[in-house]
Amino acid sequence: MSYALSRPSTTQRSSLLGIVIAAHVGIVLLILAAKTIAPQIMEMPLIVDLLPPPPIEKPPEAKPLPVAAPVPVKPQPRPQPQPKTPQPVLETTQSSAPAENAPTAPPVVEAPPPPPAPAAVTQARFDADYLRNPPPPYPPLSRRMGEEGKVILRVQVTPQGSASEVEIRTSSGSPRLDEAAQKTVRNWKFIPAKQGDTAVQSWVLVPIIFKLEQ
Repeated sequence: MSYALSRPSTTQRSSLLGIVIAAHVGIVLLILAAKTIAPQIMEMPLIVDLLPPPPIEKPPEAKPLPVAAPVPVKPQPRPQPQPKTPQPVLETTQSSAPAENAPTAPPVVEAPPPPPAPAAVTQARFDADYLRNPPPPYPPLSRRMGEEGKVILRVQVTPQGSASEVEIRTSSGSPRLDEAAQKTVRNWKFIPAKQGDTAVQSWVLVPIIFKLEQ
């Protein structure tokens, strides 16, 4: 199947030709307008206005102060010299004698504080039951001979409660009884004397009685 192209009519040809011509005319006018405007822009001169500098204010000039007229000074009259009156002349003498010493007050001596009261002392003891001190044995010869008596011993007790020295203060009259009492008391235990809470060494008298049973 084939298509046949139809030729445009005369009216269509004239209208297309008018459009083409109008387009060319518009392009030519644009080109001419651009050529005429460009030179005008380039040929405009550059005008720069120079502004005058701001005026500099001058500082105010200091006005001189008015000078006061000098006040005339009146001359003062000079004092007239007065006649001198004669003054008595006193003769001074220096004494070489030393001045008497002024009495000085004796220094105040404060009394020393009283010493603290000593702590109470408790005597040593030997008669406490828990000490369990045995009595001295009766010598057999003294028993057969019927010897009796009372011996008083002077014992030095140490802070540890032992006897360091045992002396005969009063004899019983029998050397055998005295010796038996001495030997036994040397091995006794004592409650030491105390001064306050401190155990101290002391002396104590220990009486021993020897008596035969009937």
